[in-house]
Parts: sequence; structure tokens; C-alpha cells
Amino acid sequence: MITEINTINDVKTFTKHLINVEKLSFHPDDDFTDYIDCNTNKPFYTKEEAEKRNQLMNTCFDVCEKNKKEIYTVMLPFFLKSLKIA
Repeated sequence: MITEINTINDVKTFTKHLINVEKLSFHPDDDFTDYIDCNTNKPFYTKEEAEKRNQLMNTCFDVCEKNKKEIYTVMLPFFLKSLKIA
């Protein structure tokens, strides 16, 4: 998984990782500690894993804002592709 977000391409890489590797259906505004594994009813991430993803997502927001890009617009094509809509 990507460990730093510095560019819009990093935001895209992080998004693709969450969707394609972790198989997560997520919303950028949600806290990663809120995700529950449907099979076990236990947290999807450990506290440390969730904190790291929250940090990366916060940085995604900062990078998008700095580059005058809407984070939802940057991430949406990857969601649509995963749903086979785009």
C-alpha cells in the first residue's frame, strides 16, 4: 500500500488500492475505524491500520485542495469502474 500522498496520482493510487486490493466500498468522508467486516462483525481494520488510512485520506483531501481538484471527482471514476458503470 502507498505510504505517502504527495500528488493527485498518489490519491488515485490510494483509491485504486482500497477498491481493488482491499475490496473496500468506502466514502472519503468516513472514518476507517467505522468499517466492519460483514462476515465476522468485527472491525475491518486494527486501530493502527485505520489510523494510517485516516491519515492518508486526510492528506488526499489536502493534496486535492492544493491542486484545486475535488476529491470526489478524482475518486469517482475508480468507483464507477469497480461497479462496471464507467
